[in-house]
Amino acid sequence: MKLIPTRDAVGHVLCHDMTQIIPGRYKDARFRKGHVVREEDIPVLLSMGKENLYVWELVPGMVHEDEAAARLCALCRNEHMEQSAVKEGKLELTAAIDGLFRVDARRLREINLLGDIMIATRHGDTPVRRGDKLCGTRVIPLVIAEEQLVRAEAVGAGRPLLEILPWKLKTAGIVTTGSEVAQGLVRDAFTPVVTAKLAELGIAVAARRVVGDGLEEVAAAIADVRAQGVELVLCTGGMSVDPDDRTPGAIRASGAQIVSYGAPVLPGAMFLMGYFQDGVPVMGLPGCVMYARRTIFDLILPLAAAGVPVAREDIAALGEGGLCLGCGECTFPNCGFGK
Repeated sequence: MKLIPTRDAVGHVLCHDMTQIIPGRYKDARFRKGHVVREEDIPVLLSMGKENLYVWELVPGMVHEDEAAARLCALCRNEHMEQSAVKEGKLELTAAIDGLFRVDARRLREINLLGDIMIATRHGDTPVRRGDKLCGTRVIPLVIAEEQLVRAEAVGAGRPLLEILPWKLKTAGIVTTGSEVAQGLVRDAFTPVVTAKLAELGIAVAARRVVGDGLEEVAAAIADVRAQGVELVLCTGGMSVDPDDRTPGAIRASGAQIVSYGAPVLPGAMFLMGYFQDGVPVMGLPGCVMYARRTIFDLILPLAAAGVPVAREDIAALGEGGLCLGCGECTFPNCGFGK
């Protein structure tokens, strides 16, 4: 590649796309990489502010931006992802299925520290739908040293930086607690909300029980829905510190190992996460899930739905970004909540 005055470029081959911007009307490549410059192109190029042009001159050991972007994209691409065409030295990956998007943040950071290389992704551990944009790759200069790409590929080590886990869980059981609901004094507003959130991830409610506040009856209801073979157990209500709220104790009494009771997330501080010995997850959902648009349930449910074990450390890490700002127009998961 060499730099020459635009007025002397007739007959030379462009080595990258030339973008023309006409505010409010047009933004695209007016001349594509590989275009042979003609006499009539010169006034157009000059009107685009191109007094000088890079034209192709192959130098051993250097890689063009398009090839480099493709090699970086290969470090990211995994199953269930689709790759775009190269445009202006950039490549993008999009989701081919619905699922949980995950990022190897440590290796991504290591590659981006190499210099002259960039890979930008959306936040990991968030749900994506088919067609959602996942990442973009490119190099900063027009050409880059082969050895720089080799270093990036060494960090990649043959294992993609990104993955999409398809939704794994298909059935859930809901135990609705509260004497006021069991006696028909108030309408159960919890179950419709939870059912809708489950359906977003392809999970159907296969068993449901409504009981009072007694520890033994809640524990028995949990055992009952477990006997139906559900893959996830959700208990609603009775999660606060009031003396009549006995759901956490009932979950323990049902045989679950508690990962965490309490979480550094608002809304959702009184959330409970646990597992039964056979690996079936159980969650105790605080009242905020019933009325707040997004809560800790929206952060943890996708992990469970994809079969990702949730540890105490994972919940503790939610503290930074765990404050939902209650925006007038909710854009979750494309926001800072839980990030």
